[in-house]
Amino acid sequence: MNQHQLAETAQALVAPGRGILAADESSSTIAKRFTAIGVESTAESRRDYRELLFRATNAMQRYISGVILYDETIRQKAVDGTPLVTLIEKAGSIPGIKVDLGAKPLPGFPGETITEGLDGLAGRLKDYYGLGARFAKWRAVIDIAEGIPSRGAILANAEALARYAALCQEANIVPIVEPEVLMDGNHSLDRCYEVSEAVLRTVFAALYDLRVFLEGIVLKPNMVVPGMKSGQPASPAEVAAATVRLFKNAVPVAVPGIAFLSGGQSDFDATANLDAIARAAPPWAVTFSYGRALQAAPQKAWSGKAANVAAAQAAFAHRAQMNSLAALGQWSETLEKAAA
Repeated sequence: MNQHQLAETAQALVAPGRGILAADESSSTIAKRFTAIGVESTAESRRDYRELLFRATNAMQRYISGVILYDETIRQKAVDGTPLVTLIEKAGSIPGIKVDLGAKPLPGFPGETITEGLDGLAGRLKDYYGLGARFAKWRAVIDIAEGIPSRGAILANAEALARYAALCQEANIVPIVEPEVLMDGNHSLDRCYEVSEAVLRTVFAALYDLRVFLEGIVLKPNMVVPGMKSGQPASPAEVAAATVRLFKNAVPVAVPGIAFLSGGQSDFDATANLDAIARAAPPWAVTFSYGRALQAAPQKAWSGKAANVAAAQAAFAHRAQMNSLAALGQWSETLEKAAA
């Protein structure tokens, strides 16, 4: 393990004003996104779409620190034969890779899941490093509903995250540790806080037990928000106050940065809440690691047509710029509308 390299990469991923593009949708997930815009999902259409993002040089160089890729994408080449990984590197961003195999039902725990993918992971990480990946992502999914999450499910997912992180660091790959408490359901903001604190405390205990080098990770958590079905909307100030309080209570200061997931929030809410969190001046670098919140607009603008590539790149650049400003605590609703 090269701790210097790990720490350097982790710091670069959370550099001021730059965030992570999550372009790691599985083939089935991106097929759903493409169906919504009337595009058939093929290896070629998926390549064309992701290539247009990676060739948005101005946005990539200024606002994107790293790109999380899917197994297919990290092996693909652009139309001109250039590996997509090379396009990312030339834009000054760091290639990364999703390595989990998805959340599956946890036996004995109805309604709860465990993320799989540890079997053979050491070998896959070696392969991915050779393909250019310098960081990885593993997502644990924690739902809130009647009687859940259970302590057993939280423990199982925390242990899997810690084992993944340790394996990544042995391969000199920075692990993004992603324990996502879902915002589905009708729970309150306070209930989200309670569950998120239990999850983060358990995850960091597991990381400590497995001797994970905390200066060489990036945390990718949910914000503290009420459930979408709660009917209790929270303002950005309320989200920021609860989220920053949570991290001060549960996240070691050794962690170099926090790259928030959007978790199903709208583009606007994800940006506004990130800005409020950054303005609260937490003791970590804060930024974004967004998928839909960066890509929904460019996907719609593109709609599978070569003539729309420039418009799609402009839409991507706009969302990346707005989130860059938010990560610096410099975004405003007025600026959002003026720049649109």
